[in-house]
Amino acid sequence: MVDNADLSIFGAIYEFKSPPPDGHHYPLHSPPRYVVAFRGMMTGWETMSQDLTLDLKVIRNTLEQSPRFKHAMQAVQHTVSIAGAANICLAGHSLGSAMALLAGKNMAIVGFFLETFLFNPPFISVSIEVMTKTEILKSGRRIMRNVTTAGVTIALNALRQRPQTGDWFAALSGWIPYLFVNPSDLISSEYVGYFEHRERMESIGAGAIERLSTRNSISGAIELLHLLPSAYLTINGSPVQGLGQAHGLDQWWNPNIQCRSKLHQLIGN
Repeated sequence: MVDNADLSIFGAIYEFKSPPPDGHHYPLHSPPRYVVAFRGMMTGWETMSQDLTLDLKVIRNTLEQSPRFKHAMQAVQHTVSIAGAANICLAGHSLGSAMALLAGKNMAIVGFFLETFLFNPPFISVSIEVMTKTEILKSGRRIMRNVTTAGVTIALNALRQRPQTGDWFAALSGWIPYLFVNPSDLISSEYVGYFEHRERMESIGAGAIERLSTRNSISGAIELLHLLPSAYLTINGSPVQGLGQAHGLDQWWNPNIQCRSKLHQLIGN
């Protein structure tokens, strides 16, 4: 896939070629027929300007309006049409993971759940996880954010005289992408606190506030890229040096990587 603005390759579609009869077999999990992958930001001067423009669109939640994403979305839809959702995997790193996440969301809303792997996906919010030092302050800030959102939701629902046009939350709840983040990465680390805070709210009996806050955020603003009801979250706990290493793609193929993974699902009203 080529971006017409800078003529750079921003994505590719890989097709799995079956091994010969005496070759390698995959008894537990068959590989997908196609992998649609999107690259992250490149530092070369030929591509940096356009990549930075798209990074700003991610921050402003307007990535969906960009020609690059529209091209990517068409490629995903076409691949699904010829192979079926069960035979396709999406993948991306950084800016590319934002594109894969948005494409996966769009497909999930219409009932196609694509297996999706997101490496260092941007979380478009102030990173409480990195910027706040103590766990008590982190929890306090997130609780205040949830209570405020839930309170506004209740007030607005009381004023509305017509039902919602679509339940985006229900549509997305069955789609579970795989997220790979580093707690030292300013760009993606808030996913750690985002999901762990939801568990904490449940444990103190405030799960209803959390679910209302999340559900309204997703239903009322589907364009907020980072909001997800469910995900498999993998956290890299290995030591890193600097933001560049914490956000880099190469950390994920380190044979000595120290990770922990957990399924997070938001269920119920």
